[in-house]
Formats: sequence, C-alpha cells, structure tokens
Amino acid sequence: MKLDPKDRAIVEATQAGLPLVPNPFKVVADTLGMAEDDLIERFRQLKEQGIVRRIGAAPNHYRLGMTANGMTVWDVEDAVVDTLGEKVGALPFVTHCYRRPRALPDWPYNLFAMVHGESRDEVMAKREQVADLLGDAVKARDVLFSTRILKKTGMRLRRKES
Repeated sequence: MKLDPKDRAIVEATQAGLPLVPNPFKVVADTLGMAEDDLIERFRQLKEQGIVRRIGAAPNHYRLGMTANGMTVWDVEDAVVDTLGEKVGALPFVTHCYRRPRALPDWPYNLFAMVHGESRDEVMAKREQVADLLGDAVKARDVLFSTRILKKTGMRLRRKES
C-alpha cells in the first residue's frame, strides 16, 4: 500500500513519538499545516487500514525500577497455544506475548512472554504463575534475562529525497 503525501508526512512527523505536551496532536497538526481534527481523522483512517496499529505511551520500565526483565519461553502444545497465549498475554505483569515457530531441534519454544520485575526472584515467581496457567500443555520452558538495554524502535520511514 502506498501512502499519499499527507499521510506519509504524518507518519514521518510522529514515527519517533508524539511531543510530550498537553496537546500533542495540535502541535503535530500545526507543524504540518493542518487542523487538529483532520490529523486525528487521518490517524483513525490509518489505523482502520492497518497502516498504524496503535498509538500509546511506552513507559521506561528501567526508570520505574523494573530492572529484571525476563523473556519467558514455553514449548506449548500447538492445539492450545493460541488459546493459552491469549490468557498469558492478559496477565497484568506480561507486557507482550506472542507465538513464534519452533526452530527444531535446538529451539523447541513456540510461546514467548516478557515479564518485568524489580528482581530476578520476582520474575521467576511470575514465571511460576504463567506455568500454573499453562498447566500440562507445557513440555519445556526457560527464561532469558536481559543483560543490557538496547534501544527499541518501530519501523521508520526514510525521508524522501526532494
């Protein structure tokens, strides 16, 4: 799908985040020379088309004291992984949860759930709550702890050359 020039300008202006001001959409709209209501309507259309998935705040969990971060990985029966993954993703301490194909024979895991805590012990306790929810559908599990902070960004559009 090709973006029209106005929508492309909106994505480029906001892809690094909205300004941290009381009226961020107004600031962006003013920068782009359009009305705030028009900007919000275009965002609604971009979301409806699946071009923009969501707009939200991304708290810095390290600054909130959540310095133990573990990607819990699970080998879950394929017949129930989607149903159980929905339940795991709904847990209040899971920030993201997704299914991925296994890479056999070395990597049997097909369900991933990121858990944050103030300590590794807290993450491990939360991992046990996930294990209880998954029950007998789990054949194997592990947890991979973060060792350093990497900058996370979404996809970025390059500015078009004029």
